[in-house]
Amino acid sequence: MKFPIVASMGVVTAAIAAAGLVGKLPEGLANVIVDAVPERAAFSERHLATAPSGEPPDVVQLSQAQGPATSEPPRDTPPPRVDESALRYFASKGDTARLEAEIARLRALYPNWTPPKNPLAVPQNSDAQLETMWRLYSEGRYAEVRKAIAERQSADPDWQVPSDLLDRLNVAEARARLVNASDLKQYETVIQVGAGTPSLLTCSDIDVLWRVAEAFAETKRPNRARDAYLYILKNCDNEPERLATVQKAASILSYSSMQDLLSYERTNAAGALEFESIRDDLARRFVAAGDEDATLEVDPKYLQRVERLAETEGSASDALLLGWYQLRRKNMSEAERWFRLARDKQDSAPASQGLALVLIERKAPEEAEKVLYPWRDASSDARATYFAATANLIAIDPPVALGADVLHRIAQETMKSRDAATAQQFGWYARLLGQPATAVQWFSTALRWKPDDEPSAYGLAISRNELGDRAGVAEIQRLWAAKSDRIARLGDEEDGPPKANAAPPESATIAAGSAPIRIATAPEGAPLGRAARGSPAAPRKLSGCRTTIDPRGLPPRAALARGWCLMDLNRPLEAAQAFEVALRAPASKLREDAAYGQSLAYLRAGLTGKAAVAATRSPQSLARSNELQTAILADRAVAAFDAGRYNEALLFLEQRRQLATERTDLMVLRGYAYLKLKRYAQAKQIFEAAAATGNRDAIRGLSDVLAEQQVWPRKF
Repeated sequence: MKFPIVASMGVVTAAIAAAGLVGKLPEGLANVIVDAVPERAAFSERHLATAPSGEPPDVVQLSQAQGPATSEPPRDTPPPRVDESALRYFASKGDTARLEAEIARLRALYPNWTPPKNPLAVPQNSDAQLETMWRLYSEGRYAEVRKAIAERQSADPDWQVPSDLLDRLNVAEARARLVNASDLKQYETVIQVGAGTPSLLTCSDIDVLWRVAEAFAETKRPNRARDAYLYILKNCDNEPERLATVQKAASILSYSSMQDLLSYERTNAAGALEFESIRDDLARRFVAAGDEDATLEVDPKYLQRVERLAETEGSASDALLLGWYQLRRKNMSEAERWFRLARDKQDSAPASQGLALVLIERKAPEEAEKVLYPWRDASSDARATYFAATANLIAIDPPVALGADVLHRIAQETMKSRDAATAQQFGWYARLLGQPATAVQWFSTALRWKPDDEPSAYGLAISRNELGDRAGVAEIQRLWAAKSDRIARLGDEEDGPPKANAAPPESATIAAGSAPIRIATAPEGAPLGRAARGSPAAPRKLSGCRTTIDPRGLPPRAALARGWCLMDLNRPLEAAQAFEVALRAPASKLREDAAYGQSLAYLRAGLTGKAAVAATRSPQSLARSNELQTAILADRAVAAFDAGRYNEALLFLEQRRQLATERTDLMVLRGYAYLKLKRYAQAKQIFEAAAATGNRDAIRGLSDVLAEQQVWPRKF
């Protein structure tokens, strides 16, 4: 579970960026942006070689942009003429920010210059055409400025464009290209433009710095992204922008990188730490990072802060964060404490699932089943956890005296979900109660659902043997003798038929560790299972992958076959390892199938990021590419929604809708995203459309919207 920290992005115009021409670019950020583009790095080195001793590189580059460096001018040199045209334009528009940026720029260029008391009184340029160019520039109409310059030069070949206008126009156009590339998610272009125009990267245009940092993060260069954010905190003084910088960085950077940034926190004029207002959300985010990575040790001060919030505020989400954090670290008593608190505040599927996992781990499956039963259909992971509880409950030896209602509902859910593990345990449970005929029915059912289940085959064999069904035993031995020694030797045992309480092998019971320990990252109905089963043309032999081996010793084709076999056994992480070996095949078709399979395996395991990477490791057909992309986007939409990033969830859903028709469950997700964003009219429209199909979640969503309408009747 993640918590978004929303930061507002200021819209800064090109004129402010132009003011950065004279802003000194610290060497650290210059290295970050220039080193990101090899040809720029070579350019930088050539300039460094010509730099005077002791002069920092950024000064060399800027001085060359403004003209060749010269020695101190003679004292009788007349003061340079200062073009104050832009001041009049910005003042006439009432654009204070751009006016101040222009004054700062001119002061840096001309230290002895004094700004006019009344910028509106600055006389207009005697050159009417040049005056028009400046006006077009001040209005951001850069293409028209270029056109006017070209027309003037064509009509008057001796006319020279003022260098100030040309420099500012170049920078403004570079900024526009950078912003456009960022909006289009063309992150390499963002970095290249920034490298080509380092004067953009100053505190006067914080939006550009944010975009460059984002581009580094999106191109898998997190250290450079961290350095860009660090540059802001080290050099920029605007308090709201510093706060927004930390908010943005928190949604991108790792826990350790965020600690680097927070070390540059300042004390404001009121004597308080400047990031105190977002400290709670930062602590939540850091604990959530620990939920995802069991090896991450979050500083106790953040845990204590979230604990205080969980105990004093009404929301159950903080207690849930702590519960999952402790569960990931096997601190079961602490995890149980927080999951119970979360359920006390608001009973929910995540809280009940977490508590059930704790109860399974401490050998209390009966309570686990009771806790999770109302939420068993909330997600695929909740259902898997429920059946882990039921299988462990029925597997207790000696058997627990369960009420008829409990047994009935477990049996009903087992049949509905075709859960082979619980069906098998029902078989052993019947044997423990001395009911071999009932055991035969359950073992047979388990084998229909999972034909390669050796424990169920063995249970069926010994139960038929106990009933004297020799023909039935012989048939099982014929099918299983080559795959199971104990089934093959069943008739050779000197002690006669196995006892009624013969225990299943260790694989027949389900440990808590085999159950998922996270909330589902994909909605029910995602077509991952169908894709995995229908992809390869070669037949799959499940008997060839029941044992655990290191796939690195297999040839690529055998590794590919093993990967698909493991997918059929629902062992996606092992399948991903096998597909990794198959990716080394020289044949492009094998590599394509391996990349496709590995992406499906990671999707089934809930590792959406790895699935996206795997999908790019070999070219795919259009159909496969669309299938993977729609599944990945659906997973990301659900993950973003679960993290509270509702706008991001809507973006992923919109991208997916360009590739495939939106499923009803995703329509419901879209509706709830609108509801969370208080876009009630759109939420109502979506829920009404989905409810027309009879979807219960959509009908419930429509009720939720109407309930909100009663509380906030003016919001429609």
